[in-house]
Amino acid sequence: MSATSTPHRIALVGNPNSGKTTLFNALTGENQKVGNYSGVTVSKKSGTFRTPHGRQIELIDLPGCYSLSPNSPDEEVTLNVLLGDMDGEDRPELVICVVDASALERHLNLVLQVIELKVPVVLALNMVDQAESDGIRLDPAALSEELDIPVVPMQANKKKGIIELKQSIRFPLPHVPDAPWVKSNEDATAEHRISKIKDICSISARRESDDSLSFTDKIDAYLLNPWFGWPTLIGTMLVVFFALFTLSEYPMGWVESGFGALETWVESFMQEGDLRDLITGGIIAGLGGTVVFLPQIIILFFFIGLMESTGYMSRAAYIMDGLMAKAGLSGRAFLPLLSSHACAIPGIMGARTINSAKERLITILIAPWMSCTARIPVYTTIIALLLPGHSVWIKACIMLGIYSVGIITSLIAARLLRTQLKEDEEENHFMLELPPYRKPQLSYLLRHIVDRGLSFLKRAGTVILGISIILWALQTYPKPAAGSEAADNSAIALEQSYMGQIGKGVEPIVEPLGYDWRTGTAVMASFAAREVFISNLAITYRAEDDDEQVQDRKLREKLAAATWPDGRKLYTPLTLISLLIFFIYALQCFPTTIVVMRETNSWKWAAAQLVGMSTFAYVAALIVYQTGRLLGYA
Repeated sequence: MSATSTPHRIALVGNPNSGKTTLFNALTGENQKVGNYSGVTVSKKSGTFRTPHGRQIELIDLPGCYSLSPNSPDEEVTLNVLLGDMDGEDRPELVICVVDASALERHLNLVLQVIELKVPVVLALNMVDQAESDGIRLDPAALSEELDIPVVPMQANKKKGIIELKQSIRFPLPHVPDAPWVKSNEDATAEHRISKIKDICSISARRESDDSLSFTDKIDAYLLNPWFGWPTLIGTMLVVFFALFTLSEYPMGWVESGFGALETWVESFMQEGDLRDLITGGIIAGLGGTVVFLPQIIILFFFIGLMESTGYMSRAAYIMDGLMAKAGLSGRAFLPLLSSHACAIPGIMGARTINSAKERLITILIAPWMSCTARIPVYTTIIALLLPGHSVWIKACIMLGIYSVGIITSLIAARLLRTQLKEDEEENHFMLELPPYRKPQLSYLLRHIVDRGLSFLKRAGTVILGISIILWALQTYPKPAAGSEAADNSAIALEQSYMGQIGKGVEPIVEPLGYDWRTGTAVMASFAAREVFISNLAITYRAEDDDEQVQDRKLREKLAAATWPDGRKLYTPLTLISLLIFFIYALQCFPTTIVVMRETNSWKWAAAQLVGMSTFAYVAALIVYQTGRLLGYA
């Protein structure tokens, strides 16, 4: 086959935390694409590269799994692709199995199962540096002889061994080894694998001393201890939220000043009119009100990436497993729920790894109550209004409390759903691998932050931009008649606009929550995307002001000075708490609803979730506000 022919198809397989994704990125670089497998919702990630022999390779990154006994959609896809049973997918010509050399005994189970499929295999023995530091003496040659497949020692995070791995991919392909330990009975097969793995590791991965504890074991003795684990986890989250308020202050000011300068520049050369007002009062004000929170988003994802790359995230899942059990869930549900704090969509998609259909559905239904990054602009704005002049630590504690309210409520809901939904398949035990602690990878952190930051900016430049333009038009038209009172008073003109009319229509519904028509319309708009709440208020309060100096004031200052028509302060502490409660519980994200419909294959569950969560949010905010009024806190 010539180098210009159809690419050879190779699959990449490995346990979670084996470094499989790092190796995939090292091999394919920027030549990657993401799609979906035919007929299922599992994403398909592929890329291309060339071997030193000039062969063009299409590399398929299969979902991480612990075995080929399919208990989840991800594992089922992996098995079907390797067998050639996936619709529209040719069987791979070769499989690269990635293993963590420091956890070889656990990872070899998957390798043996792949070999049993009678497909050519190359073993990528990753993280050899970690294994050596743990006192493990590796013998790749002996491992290759025992498995009868090529073995390439490597460090994917430093791109060591990449060339050697590419050189091991030769055509015609290596012979497929026999698997004498394979039996027809699966239990017998598992027993033979365990015995085989012990024999292999005793020869090719010997520990220098069985008595000495590794660095990871020494740290885990404290971090996984019930007396130290929980305080450490809570302290870690407090530090994250403290950083969210302190480290972001200056860059947020720079972004705010930049948008202000851009607005002034546009006004300096454009004639006054609707086009200029659209650009300054609609686009710049709307986008600026959202993009100003980008530094906080970046800081949050930096800490999430730091916890993932060092191995602490898995410890957090281990600590939470006991609490999850009280809610009728396993620790397997923790990782999708944790991902939902970044965005509910990947969290919901991550529930595919849960083998129980009942637990998977419950996880999907409660995931949006994990406060995602889209709520950060709302939370930080409300907290700043609620606690002006207070210390950052107090604000960090309030933020931790907000996140805790969502988590606790979701676990209570999970427990209630557990009693209502019928189990339709056998439960399986939760298995979580605790990877060794590692130094954070700068390249991974940068990629993680850049990807998330660009995703946020893309959302701001598409969804929020489009909504900002629509909101500006609704607040600008119809134009007041010349000589009318509204023509000389922008606040009256705003009330008479289409947006004002809509707002006045919904005000009787939201007033019992402590909101006026301006807040009500912002809440309505936020169901398209939560960040739009701030953008809407930025456009609304700018449109109300005739004085340019007032327009230039920060949004928080305008909100703090906002009043009802009778002069009463609008955003009282009770109203702000009501808003917090509403945003914790409301499902204000239509894309999430679409993903839920796709993942559950049911529009009924998606609609029930949307209506149920929104109704719960309204009732909860109503109870809080009206109870506060009865107690004299209005």
